[in-house]
Amino acid sequence: MTHDNPILGIILAGGLARRMGGGDKCLLPLGGRTLLDRAISKAKPQVDELLLNANGNHLRFTRSGLTVLSDEFPNFPGPLAGVHAGLEWLTHHRPDIEWLVSFASDTPFFPDNLVQALLEQALDTEADLAVASTDGRLHPIFALWHRRLLPAVRETLQAGTTPRLQDWVQTQRWVEVPFEQHDYDPFFNINQPQDLHNAEAFLPKGEDTRK
Repeated sequence: MTHDNPILGIILAGGLARRMGGGDKCLLPLGGRTLLDRAISKAKPQVDELLLNANGNHLRFTRSGLTVLSDEFPNFPGPLAGVHAGLEWLTHHRPDIEWLVSFASDTPFFPDNLVQALLEQALDTEADLAVASTDGRLHPIFALWHRRLLPAVRETLQAGTTPRLQDWVQTQRWVEVPFEQHDYDPFFNINQPQDLHNAEAFLPKGEDTRK
């Protein structure tokens, strides 16, 4: 980390992965490493502490070495529930930290400077929420959330009619943080089997995919 503000990170893996046939999408292999392992390797150097949001039996994630948080709200209401779990944990366990950053577990190539860029824009604009984008497209799972957003997040989930995350963030005091797109979108995510195959072309040259 190169910033002075302590930041808690959470990898969101609490969804149903319907387009991948269900199960734990984040445990699928890409180049010999799971998507979760790749997300952890990218996220961990950028934060002070890293959590995982996942539902069901936590034992299947023991090898990750991360504290695992389940959604408090039932019926898989979406990524906002994972953010809520992270903000609640931050409030009770790390009252010294003001910011939570969320990462997707199925997006193995996100930028190494993600957190630094989000934080700089949030501080410069006095925003409560900073959201990554590429080419005008928002990636709201890759976002920096101030702890004061917890009541608004909780209220939305308690209402039981969770809007799309990209719509919800725009109702808050937020800022968009654009990232450059070169040969491919750094926020390319794995939604279906073909995406997993396509992602192999984006692996760093020289990486041993047999590991």
